[in-house]
Amino acid sequence: MINAIFITLHALIAAVVIFLVLLHSGRDAGLSGAFGVGGSGGSHGGSTAVVERNLDRLTVVFSVLFFVTTYILTKRL
Repeated sequence: MINAIFITLHALIAAVVIFLVLLHSGRDAGLSGAFGVGGSGGSHGGSTAVVERNLDRLTVVFSVLFFVTTYILTKRL
């Protein structure tokens, strides 16, 4: 019973990690980045930087949770 709970939790955390990683904007996002056009060296100002920082924090938290559930499942199974 407890293994089923951990497996379900692990699958949900994995889906959240995938979603959070896909939300990140790449360094050269878009078609122009593929050809090396328009590379801006400055950081995004305003609320975009705050959103990116919080997205980074959430990604790290859920990645650590993913590691913990993976470790627990390897010990239990």
